[in-house]
Amino acid sequence: MSRIVAAGADSLVPFFAYLNAQLRENGAGASPLFQPLARAASVFGPERQQAFRQALAQELSEPGWRRLWLALDGADEICGHVDLRARPEGMTHRVLLGMGVAQTARRQGLGRALLGHAAAWARSQGKDWLDLEVLACNTPARRLYQGFGFVQTGWTMDMFRIDGESHDYVAMSLDLRGR
Repeated sequence: MSRIVAAGADSLVPFFAYLNAQLRENGAGASPLFQPLARAASVFGPERQQAFRQALAQELSEPGWRRLWLALDGADEICGHVDLRARPEGMTHRVLLGMGVAQTARRQGLGRALLGHAAAWARSQGKDWLDLEVLACNTPARRLYQGFGFVQTGWTMDMFRIDGESHDYVAMSLDLRGR
């Protein structure tokens, strides 16, 4: 069974290694594209790592904040993550969700547990909505989100051109007020 912990600054080096391992699976083999990145360029490079670090250091009252939780397996290896980040000014009642689960930990309830953890934290911070965006071709993720209660709020056709292919983007939201 996995446990979910808040990530600190000391967690970021192993988190970025985990994330880059995950990104190597982006659209590889039978895995759907889950990030709007070219398959050969699916890396979380130094610039993005620095921006992530800066956002984690932001106070919740400041724009641009981000919070991260890690799912650790019995050997304390990262097997999943969920992060929430601030929406633009005027949307402080909403947060944007990102998450991932290692291939070896999928279909065991970890994605649902991560969503539950993120939703509980967002509610505790007075947030009313969780928002996310997902590539339309990522059917397993969309099923997970729908099963948790997210509703589709938008569909952008031909949002990305990745490796010469057109990809649609789906917006989904979860109303936290009645949960």
